[in-house]
This record gives sequence, structure tokens and C-alpha cells, in this order.
Amino acid sequence: MRLARNDSGAGAPMVLLHGGGSGRGTWDAFTREAEGYRVVAPDLRGHGESPRCSAYTLGNHADDVLELLDELALGPVVLVGHSLGGHVASVIAQREPGRVARLVLEDPPVPPRDGPAGGFSRAKLALSALTMGLRRRRFDRVALTSAIEQLREPDPGWWAGLGRIAAPTLVLSGGPKSHIPPVRLEELAAAVPGARLATIAVGHRIHSLAPRPFAAAVKGFLRETG
Repeated sequence: MRLARNDSGAGAPMVLLHGGGSGRGTWDAFTREAEGYRVVAPDLRGHGESPRCSAYTLGNHADDVLELLDELALGPVVLVGHSLGGHVASVIAQREPGRVARLVLEDPPVPPRDGPAGGFSRAKLALSALTMGLRRRRFDRVALTSAIEQLREPDPGWWAGLGRIAAPTLVLSGGPKSHIPPVRLEELAAAVPGARLATIAVGHRIHSLAPRPFAAAVKGFLRETG
């Protein structure tokens, strides 16, 4: 799986993972703020100019990003993920703690620990997708619907793996305007050793709706943990 990507700048490597139904262009403004970093922003499989598949799993996305790190020979990276990309980033940080220097999770979906499927409202996700204008973007709808279905399923293994994350971690919540319940992100931050939780109460797409506060929060975190 060869992911389409933007690769710019010089310095410590930073990898930016977009949300479901989005693409690498969503990070253009933040990339301009990321002085001193080599910034790599791929299209996840099924999105933008990356290949389409007959089926998609959350594990596939993590595999693809790890293969990209190998292809580009990137050492420990600053890994920033929004929404689906945030969940993928959390999986990578669990699987390969040594590959992640610092971790930023922007309003990631949080699957239930156990019990029936749930965790967040599919209806709210669908509404959010419409308001984001996803119908105008280039992506395989199966990639988005598959991610939604998988993230609604209980995943006790993912919850158990959060304790293996070794990188300093910042969890950013979009607050009550987001379809991701802030209380779930509080639980996530509490499960990751030493994680910080911050809220920028503009809704799910923090980096797009509040680019300056988002950049300030991320850059401040990187300075403090660098």
C-alpha cells in the first residue's frame, strides 16, 4: 500500500493523520506553522489519492502508516492525528512505542470498553459528516462507514493497550459542540500514562475551526516536552 503524501520542511519528523472522509490537504495551514519539522501528511487508504480497497480495517490503516515510516526511514516521530487519524495514531503508539516521540490526539473517537456497540451516536457522526461537506471530497464511502462501524464496537484490547503508550501525549477535545463526548476523552487521557487533556471548544474539527489556538496548543506542548 503506497500512500499518497505531502512531504515538506526539514528537521525532526512529524506525521499528520487526517480524519475519516478528509485528506492530507486539511493539514496545509498547520504545516506552515510547523517550523523546524519535516512534515509528512499522507492520505489514508481509501482517501484522496491513495488506493481504494474492497475492505478497510483500523489495523490496515495503522499498518499502512508504519510501512510509510519504514519507507521514508523516519526515526521516532511526532504523531498528530485527528478523528479517525487520532485513533490510528493511538494504535501505532500502542503497537510500536519506540516509533513515537510525542503524540497528539485531536478529538479521537473512543470505542466502548465492553458491552453493546455504542460509544458515540452514528446519527451524530452522519450529521457531522454532512456539515463537514464530505460529499464534496474525494474518498471511498466504504472507508468511512467501515471505520464508524468498527469504532462503535467494544474494544477492550485497545483500552488495555493505552497503558503501553510511552510518548508524552496531548489529548485535545472539541468540547460540547463535538459529537465526541468530552467525558470519553477524559477517560482516554486518564488511561494514557502522563497524558494531558486540553479543550478548545469549537467542535470536532479543531485544527480547521480554530487553527491558531490549535497550533498554539500543539506547539506549546512540543516545546514543553521537547
